[in-house]
Parts: sequence; C-alpha cells; structure tokens
Amino acid sequence: MGEELVSQLENEVVFTIPIDFPVVGPIAIHESVVVTWGIMAVIMIAVLLMTRNLKIVPGKAQSLLEILVNFVYKFFEGNTGPAGRRYVPYLSTVLLLMGVSNMIGLVGFGIKPPTKDINVTAAYALLSIILIEAATFRGNGGLKGFLKSFAKPIPVMLPINIMEVVIRPLSLCMRLFGNVLGAFVVMKLIEHVCGLIIPMVFSMYFDVFDGAIQAYVFVFLTSLFVGEGLEEENHKLRHSTAAAQ
Repeated sequence: MGEELVSQLENEVVFTIPIDFPVVGPIAIHESVVVTWGIMAVIMIAVLLMTRNLKIVPGKAQSLLEILVNFVYKFFEGNTGPAGRRYVPYLSTVLLLMGVSNMIGLVGFGIKPPTKDINVTAAYALLSIILIEAATFRGNGGLKGFLKSFAKPIPVMLPINIMEVVIRPLSLCMRLFGNVLGAFVVMKLIEHVCGLIIPMVFSMYFDVFDGAIQAYVFVFLTSLFVGEGLEEENHKLRHSTAAAQ
C-alpha cells in the first residue's frame, strides 16, 4: 500500500529539452505535463469535430450542444454577474480540462491524473488568481479603483484583503491536490480492506464522482471570486440596463 502510494506521487521525467537555457539549463518535461498535453490535444480534436458543420437550422446534436453551452453561460453568469460573461470561455475550458484530468486514471495503461502533481494544481491556482485580480482591476476602472477595492467594505479590512491575494490561490491549490490525492488513498484503503466485497464498478463511480466534484468546486470558487471583483461593474451594468428600460 505504502509503495503504491509513493509510486503515485512520483512524477517521472519523460524527456528533456536539451537546449542549455541561461540559469535554468536543460528543461525536464515531466509525466504530468505530457499527460496534460495529451488531454488538451484530445479535447481540441473533439471540439473541432463537434463544431465543424454548424448550421443555421441545427440538428439534434447541434441543438444539444447549444443547450449545453447556454447552460454553462447562465451558470457562470449567475456567479460572476453580466460583466463576467467575457470570462466564461476560460472558466468552462478549465472545468472541462480539470474534470478530464481528474478522471484520466480510469483509462488505465499506468496513466496518472496530472492533478496529483502539486505543481499542476499550483499552476491552475496561479492562473485563477491572475484572472481574479485582472477582473478586479478592470471591474474597478483601473489602478485607482483596484487599490481602493482592498479597503472594502471598510478600511479596517485592508490587511485581510491583501492577505487574501496569497490565501486564495494557496487554498485553491491545496484543496484540489489534497482531495484528488485523498480520493486515491481512500479507494486504495477500501480495496485493501474489502476488495472482494465492494465491486470495481463502485470504485470507478467514486473516481468519476469525486473527479467531477473537485473540478466543479475549483471553478465555482474561482467564478465567485471573479464576481466579487466585478461587483462595481455589475452594479453599473444593471443600473444602465434598468435606466434604458
């Protein structure tokens, strides 16, 4: 059990870019990066195939796809507000990529979910915090409004709001990494203790359910944080819409 857990935490180097870069030297490309590239390639091919013959009068498959896209937009706009519509493509892409990454272990062939690598989850969290701060910067009308946002709702919150810039990505990273790894440990313990009692199908169900939930929670929290940063812009949009009506 312990050896298997250690093997899951190992992130082997698949190949090395031999160019001698200044300071860093040759760049080692790890297993988690290669698996992520593969998942991205499969998703891109699938999207191109599904959208290559779009028609004005949609068929059943296109109608289903349009319903799904509209649902995703409405869901994220409910968290971010109308001003957050521009960020929905990114959020939905992360949701899809992370969901597939969490469940890729079901394919077998020794493929490990890249989200078991804390460097991958840290990269996701870093991108999320960049998105959140960029949305806050834009939503508050530039640098002056962005700096003022740290003193909301009252000036005494300034130190806590500054700390959140670090706390948010750290919590997103550790939550995703811990839950994905924890799900693996729990399932291995169950298989070790009562592997003959619990069918493999329940293990697969847990992997799929947990992988989807973790992707959902990560993107859901990111969209909520984006919505907080866009509060001022959303207020102006709603006010202008109400005035126009």
